[in-house]
Amino acid sequence: MSASSLAAGPARPRQLLSGKQRRTLDTVLTFLALGAVSLIMLMPLYLMLLISTRPADKAFTYPPDLWFTYFTLDNYPEALFRLLPFSLYVKNTVIIATAVIVGEILSCSLVAYGFARFRFPGRDTLFIILLATLLMPFVVRLVPLFILFQKLGWINTFLPLIVPSFFGTPFFIFLMRQFFLTIPPELVDAARIDGAGELHIWWRIMLPLSKPALAAVAIFAFQNTWNDFLGPLVFLQRADVRTIILGLYGLMGMFVEWHLVMAAVVAAVTPLILVFFIFQRFFVQGITVSGLKG
Repeated sequence: MSASSLAAGPARPRQLLSGKQRRTLDTVLTFLALGAVSLIMLMPLYLMLLISTRPADKAFTYPPDLWFTYFTLDNYPEALFRLLPFSLYVKNTVIIATAVIVGEILSCSLVAYGFARFRFPGRDTLFIILLATLLMPFVVRLVPLFILFQKLGWINTFLPLIVPSFFGTPFFIFLMRQFFLTIPPELVDAARIDGAGELHIWWRIMLPLSKPALAAVAIFAFQNTWNDFLGPLVFLQRADVRTIILGLYGLMGMFVEWHLVMAAVVAAVTPLILVFFIFQRFFVQGITVSGLKG
């Protein structure tokens, strides 16, 4: 054995792929995995849309046909105008959702501003207690709330679904507080030096700088209100004050054929999808920035 071979040491095993090829392969595998998961998640929505556009005798075929072979839109007017007072349910839901969004944005941003910018004894302990209330399910509070609202005469009105939103929701308060912590405190200090009050700072400085977080809160509040079933089921017992979800539940109880049910469901979820795609940029930015500050 020569001296040069001893100095070079043992030869390294030759790698099959270069660094660039490994990164490309990782990217391809990642996109394939995400694409497969996306297809699985979107399949129920696709089947719902497919069945909603088929006549009754072609709703379920064997062997399964996953294409729009028997396309028709006749199911929609029949489900939305003949079987359901769809416009009334949509109007009721929009009224409740709009009021809830306003209440959540005002109350949660004001409370979050106090937790983010005020210093007082027990602030952190109080904030932890607030977060601990997230563990309490709505079902636990349902009976006391029903007794309270019944004594107030609010049953069969929108007030039991709207008024609590003006007292804040712990998750939205947490979200807004985290976003407020990302705003430089020098802005608030400068405004205080100029003589601005706390409400003026909250309204004129903090809220305009928090549009992504406000959009995230608004989308979450709209989604929760639009999809809420238990609250309207308990507090709204008259037919003329029902929401869209209660309308769909009533449609299920009428033993209507599935192609009509799917048409009503597609019409019910379309506003949620549109709202998400319209405000997607603000929603993602608000969630991302709110999670960066501890």
